[in-house]
Amino acid sequence: MKQPFPFSAIVGQTDMKLAMVLTAVDPGIGGVLVFGDRGTGKSTAVRALAALLPPIEVIAGSPTNAATIQDHPGWAAPLPDKSHTVPTPVVDLPLGATEDRVVGALDIERALTRGEKAFEPGLLARANRGYLYVDEVNLLEDHIVDLLLDVAQSGENVIEREGLSIRHDARFVLVGSGNPEEGELRPQLLDRFGLSVEVRSPTDIDERIEVIRRRAAFDATPDPFLRKWGKEDAKVRKAILTAREALARIKAPNAVLRDCAQLCVSLGSDGLRGELTLLRTAKALAAYRGAKSVTRQHLRDVAPMALSHRLRRDPLDEAGSTTRVMRTVDDVFA
Repeated sequence: MKQPFPFSAIVGQTDMKLAMVLTAVDPGIGGVLVFGDRGTGKSTAVRALAALLPPIEVIAGSPTNAATIQDHPGWAAPLPDKSHTVPTPVVDLPLGATEDRVVGALDIERALTRGEKAFEPGLLARANRGYLYVDEVNLLEDHIVDLLLDVAQSGENVIEREGLSIRHDARFVLVGSGNPEEGELRPQLLDRFGLSVEVRSPTDIDERIEVIRRRAAFDATPDPFLRKWGKEDAKVRKAILTAREALARIKAPNAVLRDCAQLCVSLGSDGLRGELTLLRTAKALAAYRGAKSVTRQHLRDVAPMALSHRLRRDPLDEAGSTTRVMRTVDDVFA
């Protein structure tokens, strides 16, 4: 099996890489929406990050990547209490996938051959404790996107159909990518993604040359290339694991909570999801950078990715959403 391109070797795309690292530190932040040009490394970054993370320990044969025998769903066949490690799962959800393929359905083969009602797990079961990647998410049918976001938020997949009543853990980071020229997501769906970043093709000639150089080296001699960048990936992996352990101890002073609320009010963000995501993302960043508490600088650094996709459209303001967020940050923090 071919190794993914190293995460640390991806040239540029700082915001995209940071957003994915922060969801690795705290998966509870929610999904990441990456909108931008084709060929800017969106899918490469997802697979590279999953490969960079430490393998997970699962019960052998578990259809939902259960960590312990207690987590093994009751509807599945009994398994021996033996575990092994597997890479962090990355599951692709194709655009043409049906709802049954996503959530799971009645096992027709067993029903016909044995006369038994059994459940055949879907993509959500395979993605548990990993990443679910949807390319061209803006072209996915709305009811499937609704379903994915609901499950990603609750961490549980519930199926009630054909005489079956099934539930299982489905804790994954949802990563959606797309090209805005091919269609936009509905605002209520945009708001349900934790973070959003925009990626652009680099315009700097030297940066483009470096992209070509690294990709050509990886394709021609992958083993030396992986060894060279393995040390950098190991540093990122260690920083993520350290941040996970420190996350619960990160403090958020009252002044920071006030800043979160003031930013969202000034931006006209609906509901409270903006404040909660902004604070949670800032905490993850503080933990990743080795800080003990959240500061305004942390809020400033994550505000565009946590809030830009939650803005109401303003036909009188031609500035992009990221520009509007940073302008408001400067006003509030002045």
